[in-house]
Amino acid sequence: MNLAAIILGLLAVAGLAQALAARRALGRMFGRVPPSGPALPASVLKPLHGNEPGLELHLSQALAQQHAAPYEVLFAVANPADPARAVAEAAMARSPTPSRMLAGGEVLGANRKVSQQVHMARVAQYPVLVAADSDMACPPHWLTTVTAPLADPEVGLVTCLYAGLPADDGPWSELAALSINWHFLPNAALGESLGAADGAYGATLALRADTLARIGGYERLLPLLADDHALGEAVRELGLKVVVPPILPGHVMHEPSFQALWAHELRWARTTRLVHPWGHVGLVFTHPLPFALMALAAAPGAWTLALLGAVLLARGALARRADVLTGRPCWRRMLWLPIRDLLSFAVWATALHKGRVTWQGRRFTLGAGGRMAEAPEPTREAVS
Repeated sequence: MNLAAIILGLLAVAGLAQALAARRALGRMFGRVPPSGPALPASVLKPLHGNEPGLELHLSQALAQQHAAPYEVLFAVANPADPARAVAEAAMARSPTPSRMLAGGEVLGANRKVSQQVHMARVAQYPVLVAADSDMACPPHWLTTVTAPLADPEVGLVTCLYAGLPADDGPWSELAALSINWHFLPNAALGESLGAADGAYGATLALRADTLARIGGYERLLPLLADDHALGEAVRELGLKVVVPPILPGHVMHEPSFQALWAHELRWARTTRLVHPWGHVGLVFTHPLPFALMALAAAPGAWTLALLGAVLLARGALARRADVLTGRPCWRRMLWLPIRDLLSFAVWATALHKGRVTWQGRRFTLGAGGRMAEAPEPTREAVS
């Protein structure tokens, strides 16, 4: 029997088992009742960069939370002429929720989003800080859900998984959303269920101001690309818990071209490899379809064909569960599954090699632990 086919087949079987386990983990994680507790006064921090698709709606959602305690929303732009500023100010003018715009503050480090968070934290009024990306679609109960666990002094950080939502009808935005829903979301849910997660997720990062002070403030995160992961690690080092409640805000994906999609996904994958090298290698077991196809090519026959069919069924069942959880159930979307899985495998394999990444129009080299250094010379990577 072909040794290469056997090895490839074993990798496919391992990936099949992983898909079934991830499907179960998704059901368990989001079948839980959200934690309850007293409503806590909070400051929501929203760094802005550019007029993203749906920005006005997402900022209005942050300003319209059904939260029983006082809260404020702080916005920040690095460049006073950033078009996101006008969008945010229009949303602020229509809302009775206390809010404030910070524009043009000093750039304090390589990670400009974190630099904006530093400035906002310095003027925040309330003892709970909730940093959230500008492209997040948040349900009305989001703020209450993510702050309630912080009433427990043993909880240091609350973070959220999230669903991918395409910003338009184009294929690249759809593929980007499916990467979140069919790969990131189930893999993260499985990691959480196994107790293997050691970071946090940038969609939402809620913590008490005194906890932030104990880890050195947001300033600690200024040189890092994976600031969310580093924040989770730092909180755990204090002996505090990181809680992931069963809520799925939407992460709106806008990719105008394949080049933009590739640049974004490669940046995320290379960041994962740098902050968690063995974790990235372990993701080999999350790609059963490419290995099943390679096994079939190496040894065409009944067993490799049956293996391919089993892998497609397992991956399809996982994708279907993710689609239902994220509110996007559509059987026709399954036609994307082979393309999405092969593209994810290509991104994963490419990220095994060192390289540069692009973020918000700037190019960086990444050092140990995800430290960023701006690259002066041009690269061929698409601007993200």
